[in-house]
Amino acid sequence: MTSAMPLVTEFGKITDSALERLAETKGQEVRRGRPYVEELTADAIRHYAYGIGDQNPLWVDPDYRPAYGTFAPPSILFAADRILSGYVSGLPGVHAMFAGTTFRWHRRLALGDRVRGRAHLKDLIERPSRFAGRSIQQVYEVNFHDQHDELVATAESYCFRTERDAARERKKYDHETLGEMHWTPEQMQEIGEKYRAQEARRRGAEVRYVDSVSVGDEVPELIKGPYTATTAVSYLLGWGGLYVRAHGHAFELYENHPALAIPNEMGVPEPPERVHWDPDLARRVGVPGAYDYGPERVSWMGHVATDWMGDDGHLVELDVQVRRHNLIGELVACAGTVTGVDTGTGRVTIALRAHSQDGEESARGTAIVELPARRQGNGSS
Repeated sequence: MTSAMPLVTEFGKITDSALERLAETKGQEVRRGRPYVEELTADAIRHYAYGIGDQNPLWVDPDYRPAYGTFAPPSILFAADRILSGYVSGLPGVHAMFAGTTFRWHRRLALGDRVRGRAHLKDLIERPSRFAGRSIQQVYEVNFHDQHDELVATAESYCFRTERDAARERKKYDHETLGEMHWTPEQMQEIGEKYRAQEARRRGAEVRYVDSVSVGDEVPELIKGPYTATTAVSYLLGWGGLYVRAHGHAFELYENHPALAIPNEMGVPEPPERVHWDPDLARRVGVPGAYDYGPERVSWMGHVATDWMGDDGHLVELDVQVRRHNLIGELVACAGTVTGVDTGTGRVTIALRAHSQDGEESARGTAIVELPARRQGNGSS
């Protein structure tokens, strides 16, 4: 028998003693379960690309340029390390909200790579918050090595640990429900046309040379959404949620980690991760409805850069801050502007931005891509 009354659960608090215990682990390697992806197989690459809505044939079609090789979306590293994805340690029962990542890739990721991450806690920073009681920024550094033990990428990822009860009492959003969100058939048709247009704009095999780029150039917009629970499931299929388990595997998790067992309206324990598809739990942590995954949004911003740079470009750095939740039903537009060009190194800096259909800032960031130089006598544009 279900209840119409929303469940009220007392969540964990941030205490000085818990913070001190967590701080003692700084610099120590930490792991959270087996990585979802350990080898960049064709299947793993394709599933991750589709999970972020990236149909670039360089990732998903082995017959596209067989002599050139099959590469992976750079952000697939989220599937190769749980800590990078925001599954942080310490402060049991205290909500973790993913807030951003900085990637630095030393080379492109390719089919057959076996990558492993080595993560350690880098910093704990107490931040003032109007959204919750105490708020702690928890920063991890992750180094990724390949099968030859060569460093292929480094990343920093951070979450904000917030007291759920306080977050529930101090709403960050003005509205309480998602009932106002509705898309008409005409709007859905327009969105479909935009998707077709952005597929056609992908740079692909047409080389983009660094000397053809100028400061102020606009990087075309990519839309994402409208977001649904199905969208979240699609990302999970490529990324893999640490706490998304079924049957006896789930009960084993809750027995070993009781703070993860949050009863649903039927009294059955489910993980805190269900805020991404369960509007009731999302409201209980202070958000008006279910919302997207932070690593997913970082990956969307990487998609903007890789579509623009073309097959011969290399995404060197990506720094993205998640600014708010993308709620179920929302449409997000991601775009960029060139802010720097160095023809000596071939590096182009792009300021990235993402906004909801109402103009609310969803994310911001910076990408640095490395483009080839035009060969002497090559007149291509």
